[in-house]
Amino acid sequence: MAGFIVAIDGAAGSGKSTTAKGVARRLNFFYLDTGAMYRAFTLKYLQEKSVGIGEPVIKRLLQETRIRLEKEGDEYHTYLDGEDVSLKIREPEVNRFVSQVSAIPEVREWMVHQQRRIAKDKNVVCEGRDIGTVVFPDAQVKIFMKADIEVRARRRKKELLEKDIDVDLAEVMENLKFRDQYDSTREHSPLRVARDAVIIDTTNLTIEQEINLVEKIVRARLKSL
Repeated sequence: MAGFIVAIDGAAGSGKSTTAKGVARRLNFFYLDTGAMYRAFTLKYLQEKSVGIGEPVIKRLLQETRIRLEKEGDEYHTYLDGEDVSLKIREPEVNRFVSQVSAIPEVREWMVHQQRRIAKDKNVVCEGRDIGTVVFPDAQVKIFMKADIEVRARRRKKELLEKDIDVDLAEVMENLKFRDQYDSTREHSPLRVARDAVIIDTTNLTIEQEINLVEKIVRARLKSL
């Protein structure tokens, strides 16, 4: 069966990316990492920042940008204009600016179009901030993940250390607080819970438990069709 969408939304560090990858792997679905796409464009934005950024520049950048997501073995890679930027998009400078860049209406409109194009006629697990509310409002399964901010900060620091990026825990927490506030109050496509989403608090769950829970929900939905 093609065209089954699992939409996972939630704040940064809530576990949605790792869970989405795990569920996609178990179900043999395509994993669509929208966060990586926004990070890739943010990286391109930052490379142009010294010459000033305005609407004409944003439009030009979007016209020139090519973002590709690939699964290579057990790893997921993000390509920006043909270059593998999987590590670069996780660096602190991108973390600091990704929420602001993601809030630009022209960027969000372009991304939604790209994400729908990628997912067309595929079975997809997709995670982000507005997947179940804007990108795929008719997704067959919608999940919203949340967790205590201290737990999220420790998770994010661990992820960065695994990529050889050392950041102070307090800095990570401040970044998450800023992103929570910014993402929830922005004018376009704010972070919010879809009306028909299943809410999962991952504060006290292991990654394995998170994956098991979401997989169970998805399989039940598949069985009901």
